[in-house]
Amino acid sequence: MKIGFCGTMSCGKTTLVNALKQHKLFKDYESRTERSKYLNSLGIPLNTDSTFKGQLIFLAERSAELLCENIITDRTVIDVIAFSQCSESMSIYEKETFENTAKFLIEEYDYIFYVSPVGVAIEDNGVRETNVEYRNKIDQTISKTLWIYNHRIKNLVELSGSVEERVEKVISTVFP
Repeated sequence: MKIGFCGTMSCGKTTLVNALKQHKLFKDYESRTERSKYLNSLGIPLNTDSTFKGQLIFLAERSAELLCENIITDRTVIDVIAFSQCSESMSIYEKETFENTAKFLIEEYDYIFYVSPVGVAIEDNGVRETNVEYRNKIDQTISKTLWIYNHRIKNLVELSGSVEERVEKVISTVFP
């Protein structure tokens, strides 16, 4: 089963994946968490400076995750599409070309959980953007992308509340 969490930066996706990988129901799952610090250390521009090549690297990572039989990941193709759409460094043509390729991977997820940023403060990890307006723009773009590609998504569930509430909702959804 392929389970992906999507949402804007600093909304609790990595925390959620780390909590789930400790649960016995997910003992046979691989987990992947954000690698932006590593990729940034390689000189790959992030956030509004993201480039076509940089987004291709992020997409390649999401594609590699989808090759796993059982995976839980804190980013999805939806996120990569949203970040590319919000890039100030990519041309309209690059954004369209990128999205027209990436959208075909969406249907490979068995579950996509949208993680709401409501009530979650932005944490500065030294790499992620901490601008509230940009965070909201990414969130709005993710929501729009989920709406546009809803027909490609097998199971879409919104998560909010505490970490414990989110974990419980994931478990009750995936293992009813």
